[in-house]
Amino acid sequence: MLDPKSRYAAVGHETYEAPDGSRAIYLRRRFLPDADEIPAFRSVDASRFAQRLDLVAARTLGDAFAFWQLCDANAAMNPFDLVAECGGRLRVPSTPGSSS
Repeated sequence: MLDPKSRYAAVGHETYEAPDGSRAIYLRRRFLPDADEIPAFRSVDASRFAQRLDLVAARTLGDAFAFWQLCDANAAMNPFDLVAECGGRLRVPSTPGSSS
C-alpha cells in the first residue's frame, strides 16, 4: 500500500502474468503533469537552502518528502537536474499535494 501523500498514490497498479503463470503487481507509469497548469503561489530562492530540495520542501510545503511537488511545479523529472538548472528560483505549488 502506498502512502496517500506519495506521488504514486493516484497512479494505480497493473498485474503482469508471465508465461510460466507467475504474477507480478507493478505501478502504472506516472507522467509529469503540465507545470504551467499547477498553480504556484510564489517562487523561492533555492540557493538559501544550499540547493537541497528536501530543505526547500520542508520550509515551503511543510514536508521534506514533498520535494516531488517542487519537481512537478518546475517540470523536472530528476530532482538533481532541477537544482542544477533552476538558477536559484523555484516555483512552489499553491496547494501541497495538488500535483499527483
